[in-house]
Amino acid sequence: MIGHFLKKTIGVCLIGIGIGILLVLLLPLTGWLFIIGVALACIGIMWLAC
Repeated sequence: MIGHFLKKTIGVCLIGIGIGILLVLLLPLTGWLFIIGVALACIGIMWLAC
């Protein structure tokens, strides 16, 4: 039960961090940090889907 809760929490945190990076970098669309933001959001969504 606690493991499932921890898994959801980590997924939500990854999505939040990814979206935060995207929002900060939406004005200057510069390469690698934008890609990291997209990747973190996708990893978080996949983590929650498992």
